[in-house]
Amino acid sequence: MHANDPFARLPEAATFTVTSATVTDGAAWPPEQHASGLPGGKDMSPQLSWDGAPSGTRSYAVTVYDPDAPTGSGFWHWAAVDIPATVTELPEGAGDDTGSGLPVGAYQLPNDARAARYIGAAPPAGHGPHRYFVVVHALDVDSIGVPADATPAVLGFTMAGHTLGRAVLTATAETAA
Repeated sequence: MHANDPFARLPEAATFTVTSATVTDGAAWPPEQHASGLPGGKDMSPQLSWDGAPSGTRSYAVTVYDPDAPTGSGFWHWAAVDIPATVTELPEGAGDDTGSGLPVGAYQLPNDARAARYIGAAPPAGHGPHRYFVVVHALDVDSIGVPADATPAVLGFTMAGHTLGRAVLTATAETAA
C-alpha cells in the first residue's frame, strides 16, 4: 500500500530535522489537525520547528501532502512559501485563512480544495490509514517566484532546481468505516 514514495523521482537533497509539539513523527494527527467536518477537527496547521538546514539556505517552503488519497495524484493539504531563512519555527494555526502565524512576506498557495490555507486530514471512511508528509524545504532563493494562485504541484516543479534540503515528518490518519 505504501509504495508511493513522493520523493522517489525528485533530485537528491540534504536532510535536516523538523519536529513538532503537535504531532510526533509516525504518529496519528491529533483531532485539531483533522478537517473541520470531522469530530474535533479544526483545520489547524501543526506547530513546526526545524534546524540543521544546509548552508546557503535563503528561504523555506512548508508543504503537507497525502499520497494515499484515492485521487491518482494524492492530495495537497498545505503549501506556505517564501518563509525567510531566519525563521525556524511556525506556531500551531499559522495556516489559518489569513496566514496569521506566517512571517512577513510568506504566503500560502491554494491546496487541492482550492483554499489558500491548511485543510485538515479527512481520509475517506474505511479507506485505511493515510500518510501525511509534512516537509520543510530549504531553498537557495529568497523567493521561489510562484504566483499566489499556483498549485502545490507547480510549486514542487519550481522547487526541484532550488531545493538544498528537506526535513520530513510523517503523520497518519484513518477514518473508521
